[in-house]
Amino acid sequence: MLSSSTESSRQVSATSDWYAIYTRHQHEKIVACVLENKGFATLLPLYEEPRRWRDRVKLLSLPLFPCYVFIKGGLDRRLDILTTPGIHSFVSSGGQPAPISSDEIGAIQRGVDVGARFEPHPFLKRGEQVRVKSGSLEGVEGILVRQKGLYRLVLSVEILGKAASVEVDMAEVERVKNASPRKCRGRYGAYGSLLEPWKAACLA
Repeated sequence: MLSSSTESSRQVSATSDWYAIYTRHQHEKIVACVLENKGFATLLPLYEEPRRWRDRVKLLSLPLFPCYVFIKGGLDRRLDILTTPGIHSFVSSGGQPAPISSDEIGAIQRGVDVGARFEPHPFLKRGEQVRVKSGSLEGVEGILVRQKGLYRLVLSVEILGKAASVEVDMAEVERVKNASPRKCRGRYGAYGSLLEPWKAACLA
């Protein structure tokens, strides 16, 4: 199941951009909690994964994008953000915090809102671009892949080079016409989708 931190009642303007913050390994939940207590709007998507211990199997709630927390706006309080324990930096471009595509963050938020069952997925650079035409994820676009006999919709966050996938019914998706292909490396599955290796390395 996918979970997320909720937006604080003291959140910034709804027109603000979303940004990604790079955190220390296994500090994502703490960072999101502290930022919310400071009045920032955050998003921390989680997924459940079984882990085997000596005498039992435990279901853990893990960050969908390890070492990252999303924050809405707040650049006017940048020092207040960066002095939060566990934070390394903003994900930046040209020395400035890089805003995340509204389509990308919107697709992830939509999945959070409807309780979609997400899981981490290798970042795809090219594949069959489809749109969900009905159901709880109607209107969400992503890359269609087949995994273990099931069809999944891959949602990417370009600036992070990371992605997540959610199971979809083939009857509920349609091809996006005139979708722009992107450069890529490697080969993925029977669909010929292309990918980069999953990069989940974090700072200790």
